[in-house]
Amino acid sequence: RNHLHAAGHICVLKDAFMYESPTEIANLTSTDKFDAALAIHLYKGGRLLQGSRIPFGIIFGGTDVNEDIKCEEKHRVMGAVLGEARFAVAFTVKMKELAAAEWPDARKKIYVQTQGIKTTPSETFDWYRFLQNADIPTDTGSLHLFLLICGLRRVKDPLYLVDVFSDWHRKDPSVHLGIIGPAVDPLFTSEVKEKVKRTPGVHLLQEMPQDDLHAAMKRCFAVVNSSISEGMSAAILEAMDLDIPVLARNIPGNAAIIKHKETGLLFSDPQEFVVLSESLMNDPIMEREIVTRAKDYVKKHHSWESERKAYQNLVLRL
Repeated sequence: RNHLHAAGHICVLKDAFMYESPTEIANLTSTDKFDAALAIHLYKGGRLLQGSRIPFGIIFGGTDVNEDIKCEEKHRVMGAVLGEARFAVAFTVKMKELAAAEWPDARKKIYVQTQGIKTTPSETFDWYRFLQNADIPTDTGSLHLFLLICGLRRVKDPLYLVDVFSDWHRKDPSVHLGIIGPAVDPLFTSEVKEKVKRTPGVHLLQEMPQDDLHAAMKRCFAVVNSSISEGMSAAILEAMDLDIPVLARNIPGNAAIIKHKETGLLFSDPQEFVVLSESLMNDPIMEREIVTRAKDYVKKHHSWESERKAYQNLVLRL
């Protein structure tokens, strides 16, 4: 919305979960006289624009191409949506190729545009109160806090590292894992809460405004990603921009933006995560080199300004 407002357009954000059918969106766009639409997620957002009276574009979310594509009914709906769309945006070449392999006729309308990010850490964030509220020791001289930032849903797999991390914490009480993010799936969130209660060294943290989250990231030791699949993790890119090392599960979406031991660390199982984390803790020179290269990478490939120009140009196609 920010990008489109900057180009002189009026842009209204709507949550796809508030609507159940294309008819509701058709009534909305007709009543408010919208000229075009942009849906995020080929299935969740795109299905609501089927048969739309106005032109629309699609931004792949990641789970649509990586996970929903496995469901026959969702696959059918997404193919129909992509057929009607003026254009589609994939964050990576890999994501474009996955979609083009399923719907070859759409290849020419799929554009690759990496995410742009902008970090705005709060100047007034209280780190010590944050630790106290999370029941994490405030002796920051020895604390190594790892932050796993994700919506609480199964595809993000926030429990993947919990058991191994808790075992590690018992041996080294300075290491703590904080899981933070919105409760996207209420049932799964309850499962996460129950598990975390039984695992020392692992904490489920309250969701917070983005400025405070960026400030917390800036003070933590490392940011973690343990997703089963990803489109392109904004949290990873934001950590890189904030000079914080990243440890991420070795999946295509993460490997597309992290070069192992160059701009971050990729792990294939929980045990390797611990080994890599310990090497990072014990080698400040390696940590500094990774952080420096990661920051340069984000500046070059994921700038907010480049993303703005790209989306302003794409909207002209509507």
